[in-house]
Amino acid sequence: MSEKIPIIRLENLTKKFGDVIAVNNINLDIYEGEILTLLGPSGCGKSTTLRSIAGLEKVNGGEIYFKDQNTNTLNPITDLAARKRDMAMVFQSYALWPHMSVQKNIEFGLTIGKRRVSKEERIERVKNALKMVYADELINRKPSELSGGQQQRIAVARAIVVNPSVLLLDEPFSNLDAKLRVETRSEIRALIKKIGLTAIFVTHDQSEALSISDRIAIMNEGLIEQIGSPIEIWQKPHNSFVGAFIGEANLVECNIKTMKEGKALLCLHGTDECFKSNQVKGVKLHEKAQVILRPQMLEVYREKDPTKNQISGKVIESMFMGTVEYIKVELPNNIIITIHRKLLTGTPLEAGEMIFLGIDPDQAYAYGGEYKTLINN
Repeated sequence: MSEKIPIIRLENLTKKFGDVIAVNNINLDIYEGEILTLLGPSGCGKSTTLRSIAGLEKVNGGEIYFKDQNTNTLNPITDLAARKRDMAMVFQSYALWPHMSVQKNIEFGLTIGKRRVSKEERIERVKNALKMVYADELINRKPSELSGGQQQRIAVARAIVVNPSVLLLDEPFSNLDAKLRVETRSEIRALIKKIGLTAIFVTHDQSEALSISDRIAIMNEGLIEQIGSPIEIWQKPHNSFVGAFIGEANLVECNIKTMKEGKALLCLHGTDECFKSNQVKGVKLHEKAQVILRPQMLEVYREKDPTKNQISGKVIESMFMGTVEYIKVELPNNIIITIHRKLLTGTPLEAGEMIFLGIDPDQAYAYGGEYKTLINN
C-alpha cells in the first residue's frame, strides 16, 4: 500500500522578524479534504505559519511543498508568488472592498490572472457561492450595509468562488458575538466538507478548534507541541503546556514517591496527601512533576474511602449553575483548584466543608518540568 501524499508539506519551515524567531523549524503534513487547525496563544507563530503558506510572508528557511493534482507529486512553492498558489484566504478583518457591492467583491478574483472567466460565468459562480453561504439576498449591498456575520459570509463566498484547492482562514470568527460564532463555525465546517475543500484554520480559541477540526496542531513559541485529532489531544496531551491549554485544567505540583512503567504514586508537594497516576512522562523517581487534573474528571465525596484514589480538600466557594455545580477547593498544600460537579440530585456544597476528591488514575497526567516538549518520548 502506497504512502498517502499530503496536499501541503512544511519541511523545517522557519520565519524570523529581526532577532525574533516566529516559526522555528517546523514540519507538518496537511492532507486533502481535512480541516487542520493551528491553535495556540497569541504570538505563538500560527498566523505567521498560515501567511507563509499563503505566500504573504517570505520565509527564512525550509520549504513549502504543494501537490500537483495532475502528477500527484509534491513541488516546492516557497518562492512562488501568492497569486500563483492555488489557495484562497479569509482574513480576520474580512478585507472586503468598501466601495464595491457584494457582487463585485465576490467576483473580483474571477477577473484577474489565470482565474479570469467570462462575465456570464462570473455571474453564475457568484450566485452559487452566495447560495452556499445562505446570503443570496445580499448581492447588491455594500459592506457598510452588512452585519459582522453577513460580512463573514461574504468573505467566505469570495474565497470559495475561485474553486481553490486549499482554503486558509485566519481567526475568521473573532469579530462575531459568542452566539453567532458558535452557529457560524458549524455552518462553515459543513460547507467545507460539502465542497470537499482542504482547509487550514487559525485560532487561539480552543472550543473553536475542538469543534471544527479533523486534526489540531498545538503551537507554542514557534514550535508545534502536538498534532492529533481533537479527542487525542484532549485525552492524551503530550506535555503540561498542551494539557493546560486544551480544555479547562488544574495544574498541580507533586513529588514522585514511587514509580514503575509509567505509573506512579504522586504526593502533593509539601504534604503526605498522595494519589495514583497511570499517565507519567518525562520525570524520574523523587523528582517534581506538573500534574493536570481536569475539573470535569474529579469526583466529590463527603467521606473518605480507603479503596478509592482520593485526596482531601476544603470548599472555598460553590456556585450552583443548574445541573452543574462549580466548586473552588483548597488542597492541603494551599493550592486552589476548580471542580465541575454534576448535580442532578442532592444538595450543593457549602464553603468551609471538608471533602474528598476522587481521581481517575488514567485522567491524572504527570509531566516532568514545566512545559517541556515530550513528543519524541
